[in-house]
Amino acid sequence: MKKINMSLTLGLLFFLIVPGVVAAEVQKNELAIVIDDLGNKMEGTEEILSLKVPLTIAIMPFLESTKEDAETAFNKGHEVIVHLPMEPKKGKKSWLGPGAITTDLSDQEIRKRVEKAIEDVPHAVGMNHHMGSKVTENERIMRIVLQVCKEHGLFYLDSKTTGKSVVGKIASELEVPYLENNIFFDDIYTRQHITKQANMLAEKIVKREQLIAIGHVGITGKKMAEVLQEYIPVYQQSADIVRLSELIPGYELIDKGI
Repeated sequence: MKKINMSLTLGLLFFLIVPGVVAAEVQKNELAIVIDDLGNKMEGTEEILSLKVPLTIAIMPFLESTKEDAETAFNKGHEVIVHLPMEPKKGKKSWLGPGAITTDLSDQEIRKRVEKAIEDVPHAVGMNHHMGSKVTENERIMRIVLQVCKEHGLFYLDSKTTGKSVVGKIASELEVPYLENNIFFDDIYTRQHITKQANMLAEKIVKREQLIAIGHVGITGKKMAEVLQEYIPVYQQSADIVRLSELIPGYELIDKGI
């Protein structure tokens, strides 16, 4: 009996004293932070790209600094995706930028524009949309967009700019890896709102295994960078900050097609 007790005691001490044993059983949640609207020398670009955690950077094609921002993001260890402009239900077409996907285009023209957008953004491994509430409800158009993504080995992030999005349905049919946004930091432009959203995210990431949050450069760019600088250490207490593709099971095994 004494020998058994001694073995149990030694075993208990081993787990208490050796930190690696305990740490191996503790797995943090995962948070992917996506920053939209790069590619046009927008405010906050430099500050966002200088943050010392891996981010997913969504870059609009055919703009002044598209390639420069993609190269900088990639070289700083961030992940690059195409931020494809798509027609919204409300808003001006001029807000979309060049090469936008609109509902009046033919199937051939849609495919041509998506192909060119992918070619224009170096290092892109995925895609999401800029605006797009009207297009992402359209099965005809999203089937073409997602088919092109599949051919290029890109995943798709649904920014969820509409509750009637068909992205998930069609991506599942086509077997395109896809993800969905959980929260916008800056859907209202004030520092107060961005901080409120950052707080909400800090509360949610304690309870959720995976979360995706989207912010922007531009009007909110510098505020966004400042809030992230403040909250990243808070998030890291509960979660690992990861690239978007790291949330896709088996992504490293997918044939990228390019």
